[in-house]
Amino acid sequence: MTEDTSPPKAPEQSLSEPALDLLFREARSHNKWRDLEVSDDQLEQLHALTKWGPTSANCSPGRFVFLKTADAKARLAQHVSNANREKVLTAPVCVIFAYDRAFADNLPALFPHNPGARHWFADPEMAESTAFRNGSLQAAYMMMAARAIGLDCGPMSGFDQAAVDLEFFPGATWATNFICSLGHGDPAGVFSRLPRLSFDEACKVL
Repeated sequence: MTEDTSPPKAPEQSLSEPALDLLFREARSHNKWRDLEVSDDQLEQLHALTKWGPTSANCSPGRFVFLKTADAKARLAQHVSNANREKVLTAPVCVIFAYDRAFADNLPALFPHNPGARHWFADPEMAESTAFRNGSLQAAYMMMAARAIGLDCGPMSGFDQAAVDLEFFPGATWATNFICSLGHGDPAGVFSRLPRLSFDEACKVL
């Protein structure tokens, strides 16, 4: 399939109110899951949407490991907190949102108009912070993409990062950021909506 390389069109209108509800206002973090499959085609669709989200110098350090089999989920579950173990084991899919510290190796292809861009990230600390920041962005893009195609998300901390890295990325340049269950959520497992900060509490306009 040939990708569309035509210039982007200016948006003619904003999303509808129901679409905003789906993505933000009515979306919830899910803890229990209905027994409905998430197909490989849906996972490919998630990446097809996620990859268009902006990252610094188009560096795209996000890496995504989709755990679908019982064995794969069990490998992850042994390294999560007791509160999260069932969430991992019962979800149709659990994704490890990771990032690649060696992302700069791809910059000659991803940022071709500046052949020297790869060397911007020669310092390991610079590479680490850039990979983590932009990998976090891409993980958030994927969660929004999941909601946009009718899936629910259950993002989680509460795991042993070093153990997960050793389990899934031994000797690799990839590192775990956080984990997230994906599927069709069971409303019975959703907590009551918690408060949010007001604009004045969270924002400044200078």
